[in-house]
Order: sequence, then C-alpha cells, then structure tokens
Amino acid sequence: MTELKKSQLEQHSASRREVLKQLAIGATGIGLAGHSANLLADDANVNFAPKNTALKGNIHHSVARWTFGDLSVEELCQVANKLGFSAIDLVGPDDWPTLKKYGINSSMCNGAELNLTDGWGDSQFHDELIKRYHRHIDLVADAGYVNLICFSGNKRGMAPEEGLDNAVKGLRQILPHAEKRGVVLQMELFNSKVDHPDYFADNSAWGIALCKRLNSPNFKLLYDIYHMQISEGDIIRTITDNHQYFGHYHTAGVPGRHEIDDSQELFYPAIARAILNTGFKGYLAQEFIPTPDSMADKVTSLQNAIHICDV
Repeated sequence: MTELKKSQLEQHSASRREVLKQLAIGATGIGLAGHSANLLADDANVNFAPKNTALKGNIHHSVARWTFGDLSVEELCQVANKLGFSAIDLVGPDDWPTLKKYGINSSMCNGAELNLTDGWGDSQFHDELIKRYHRHIDLVADAGYVNLICFSGNKRGMAPEEGLDNAVKGLRQILPHAEKRGVVLQMELFNSKVDHPDYFADNSAWGIALCKRLNSPNFKLLYDIYHMQISEGDIIRTITDNHQYFGHYHTAGVPGRHEIDDSQELFYPAIARAILNTGFKGYLAQEFIPTPDSMADKVTSLQNAIHICDV
C-alpha cells in the first residue's frame, strides 16, 4: 500500500464494532453465513437495512479494499455480501483464501508492482518487475483470477515517447506468459495534477498508444474516472470512443475523492450507463474515501454509491 493511501486511511479511521452491529441479522431477514456467527454473536438483534431494491445485475460492482482499511478483509467480505455484490479490488495473495471463503472475487489483483512511481516506463526497473510479474501471473492464474494491476511509474525527466518505448520493451517480456495463463495486465491511469506528480500514464492518449503498440487482448487500461476527470475531462465520450482499451473502471467524486453523490461534479448514473452501453462485462469498482466518522455511515456511503451506479 502506498504512503498516500496509508495516510488517507489514517485520516478516516473508525470503529469496526459499529459496522458489525449494523451487519447483524435483523428485521430484514437477511443473515450472514454461519462462519460469521462468532464475529456478530454479541449484536444479533441490531438491524442493517439494505436498499429496498435488489441490484439489477447489469453492472458488476466492486470496492477497493484500501478505502475500508479499518475493516479486516473478512469483515469487508461480509459487507459486500450484505450489500449484494461479490468482488473486492486490490487484494493480494495472502487474502485470497478469505475471499474464497466468502465467495468474493478478487476483481483486481495486486502485489506484483514495486510501488506507484517505479514502473514500466523506466527501464531501470524492468529486471525486477519482469521477475515479480512472471511469478504473480502464475499466482493469479492458479487462484482462478484474471486481472492484475500494473503502473507506468514516473517520468524522471524522460519524454512521454521514451516512456512508451520503455514500457513496450518491458511489457513484451511478460505478455506472452500472461496470454498463456489467461491473465490480463491492467495499467492504471492517474492524474499528475493533484495526486501523482510526474506519472507517465496521466492521460488516456498515452495509455491507448501503449495498448496499440502492444496489440494484445491481455493488456488493458484501468480507467480511473476520478483521475481522468482531473486530467482531461470528457469522460463519457472517451469511454464511448475507446472502450476496447479499457478493461476496468474506478470511481470517486471530484474534487476530493469522496462520495459520488450530488456533492461533486460528476454524474455517475450517466457514466455507468455509458459504460454499460459499450457492452462492458468487467468490473466497476468504488474507490472513493468515505467522509463520515462512523463506520456504519461509511458503509452506507458505499451502499449508496453501488446503487447510484447500478443502472
């Protein structure tokens, strides 16, 4: 986990017990699986009221694990099951057994990367990255998962074209193995204006150019809507015109990376509908930082976001 994300989590800490109370069996009649009983036994009479309508099933929903770092992976799996979706993003091999226990998919695997700044755009990191990704591709495939995140890293004075050349040379050394094992490498697009200064893949054009050069169905872009709104805007047209290069989506409100409700500038129902209209069958993952102090209210924020995008 990056220092940035660790810091964000520290600023939004809350009690686990509060959300566990809200997850207990109540008047809704929706319970947890038997293996969760020990976690919730003390609070069995407290209600957790889900939305009145079930999810439509058109969008595959997920949530980024780091945004709920005050919950254990097991607790977050319980939250996902209660809210009616079945995937968590950015989970590494150590926690995959817990996901499998709860029937939760690792919709975007991580752990092969060095960090967010030392990436494929700089050839000095290729030897270590190639070794790590070869190993991790096998781990992902053996676990029955598909998506594995990667990063361009920072420019360090290099021109965008040099970074493209470097990334192509490096990624071509692992893509045949990814293709053989059925794993899709997904490079995340970040903004360099606010959150990730000097990052190579800070615009969709650079990422799309990389996809075209690699020309592999096993290399896609993780289109982070929050980051691309800051970098370039024009979200719906970009998705509509270039959806074949986008293998995964992240959400968050702009500005601030918080809730995706009407407190921010993006209208996510229209964005989700545009994604759906492309025929996309992958995952749309919530990656916003909840603003409430209480964990119960943070879970409510997640619940609301899922339904906002459930078109």
